[in-house]
Amino acid sequence: MDRPITTLFMLMSVDGKISTGATDAFDVDKDFPQIAGVSEGLHQYYEIEQTTDLWTLNSGRVQAKLGVNTKNMPNRTPVSFVIIDNKHLNEYGIRYFCALSKEFVLITSNPGHPAFNITEDNFHIIYQEELSLKNALIKLKSEYDCGRITIQTGGTLNGLFLRERLFDYIDIVVAPVLIGGKDTSALIDGTSLYSKEEWSKLGVLKLQDCVILENSYLRLRYEVIH
Repeated sequence: MDRPITTLFMLMSVDGKISTGATDAFDVDKDFPQIAGVSEGLHQYYEIEQTTDLWTLNSGRVQAKLGVNTKNMPNRTPVSFVIIDNKHLNEYGIRYFCALSKEFVLITSNPGHPAFNITEDNFHIIYQEELSLKNALIKLKSEYDCGRITIQTGGTLNGLFLRERLFDYIDIVVAPVLIGGKDTSALIDGTSLYSKEEWSKLGVLKLQDCVILENSYLRLRYEVIH
């Protein structure tokens, strides 16, 4: 394979929502700890997250929601971060990930991104005039020796990965809560399907494991069969 093996790893509600509302003021990392019946088992998700790949791909929007543009500078970790971003991270947010990451790769289509003002030994930029997830993954493997990567982006980017057939495995932790709302981000958002020909190209999921966790949480693991 000319690209890394990918795993979508996410926390979602029973109805598939990965946010607690329809604006950036809502976020499961901030809100789930405040919900009785959900907060008690939330630690299991973060414990499983610590066992995922040493390369992880996120979106700048999600990370900005989590406050990386203003957080205190972190200590270095063995994890290499890949962030897709055009406008949500500022210079401080970029330096935050340089401090946090073994290797930090920014994927952007914005030639004026503030990241171009930063030079760090572990910082790399993949500039694309138009986003191509497949080409970015190929470059991550060929130039940065990324063999496996965990995907933790928002619903829109997850939808692009799905449509481009770039998921190999799905690893979902299901929290015991219903959120609802047609405008609230779900596991897979983006363009809807309009033909059975499109649907037939998505592949199917083969269940590998179903684990009943504590406090009514579930962990579902699938292989994607194309």
